[in-house]
Amino acid sequence: MTENIDPLANIFNERSPKDINDFRNILEEAIEATGANENLPEIGNFLAEVEISKKEDHTLTTDIHVPKGEGPFPILVYFHGGGWISGSPKSHRKICHRFAEAGILVFNVDYALAPENPFPQGFDECCEALRWVVDNASKYNGDSNNLSVGGDSAGGNLTAACAAALIEDNHVNIKKILLIYGVFDFSTMNQSSNDTASESESQDLLMEMMVGSYLGADRDENTLSDPRVSPIHVANKLPPAHILCGTLDGLITGSKLLAEKMNSFGIQNEEFYYENMPHGFLHFEDYFTESREAIDRMVTFLNG
Repeated sequence: MTENIDPLANIFNERSPKDINDFRNILEEAIEATGANENLPEIGNFLAEVEISKKEDHTLTTDIHVPKGEGPFPILVYFHGGGWISGSPKSHRKICHRFAEAGILVFNVDYALAPENPFPQGFDECCEALRWVVDNASKYNGDSNNLSVGGDSAGGNLTAACAAALIEDNHVNIKKILLIYGVFDFSTMNQSSNDTASESESQDLLMEMMVGSYLGADRDENTLSDPRVSPIHVANKLPPAHILCGTLDGLITGSKLLAEKMNSFGIQNEEFYYENMPHGFLHFEDYFTESREAIDRMVTFLNG
């Protein structure tokens, strides 16, 4: 690590979002200001906004990151983070380029966001995208028999939820999953003792903006424990997993609890907790050497 700093938190601390559109703008500006998507690695081909399906209120698309070479390539379907209300394939372009650079065909999905499209549409579209990838991967020299799914933050939540939901789908055979500082149990979200009172209050407001938009302000215990929302409740249905989180990330508690649950069911998983790393550190190669280290470990896991 070059410095003990948190680029995302610093930007949000300087400018608290007034509403969801402001939140989205701040996140986009943060990605640009930090150079998170600059100096993209060379890959074989890149296709933006390939249409999967069109609905009245949203067009489901995916960016496709094609490796160099002839294939057939192993496949990674990636669900971006952003608190279910923001983020896009564009905000996570470099991360997905890194996987493609390593020889993996990546489908970076632009699923529907809340509050315009609240739960379960985002979840449903991620499942739909997985089925589409299996049907269409051969067009891009992908091996649908070597299919993995991954995502960060909200995308980690969607990864685990969809993998469990599709376990009995004979059409979709998910071999492995990447769970990158994800939300797996809504009852343990953001449990961190490192924040001051003012920082904690600000985080609570941001959390409510995200969770309230996704699940509704009047969500009840049944909603929070729905396995499509808190996939820790179906940990027994998950494929082998690579779980990672930073030690400064409030989501670390849920990551460790999920690993414990998987262990109790005898499901293969590996855990990596990166010292002094904040939420979202994978974006910031220029700030944290741990970013590339984490990517390399995930590639090794997918190729193992």
